[in-house]
Amino acid sequence: MAKRARTVQRRRPAKAKKKRPKRVRAIPAGFHTVTPGLSVRGAAEALEFYKRALGAQEVMRMPGPDGKSIMHAEIRVGNSHIFLADEFPDMGCRSPQSLGGSTAALYLYVPDVDSAFKRAVEAGAQVKMPVMDMFWGDRFGRVADPFGHEWGLATHKEDLTPQEIGKRAQAWFAQMPKPNP
Repeated sequence: MAKRARTVQRRRPAKAKKKRPKRVRAIPAGFHTVTPGLSVRGAAEALEFYKRALGAQEVMRMPGPDGKSIMHAEIRVGNSHIFLADEFPDMGCRSPQSLGGSTAALYLYVPDVDSAFKRAVEAGAQVKMPVMDMFWGDRFGRVADPFGHEWGLATHKEDLTPQEIGKRAQAWFAQMPKPNP
């Protein structure tokens, strides 16, 4: 039997693969569709209380512009996240003590915030804050339903590090109008 000649194939250099941009989830990993947000008087104390009383785990906290107050904090109770912040009356965030009753904001992550926002307004919700890209990586807007509950509607657009969020937050605060004394 005749032996077959072996052909040598030369390898071509591998083509450089183009990196595709990482797809950002509309709802951040670990979150559910609705995330409650609470305004409280004394957020630092409230965080410690929720740890003791509910076994909450603190995920993060972001100081307010004065460096003392808490502009945003996140805790996890079980598999649910809760946002928490000190009251900021100039920004419409008041605690139950200020209002004489309970206060809360519900955050709803959706795939397309612009269409969800439009649908809510068409159904009778009042615009509290128009939809805009926010420094923390969400496209966000806020409405009040006819029953007085406020809803923050958002689509997550960017995954940012705490340092990137902090830098953007400083720039955002710097451009905000200063309250009159």
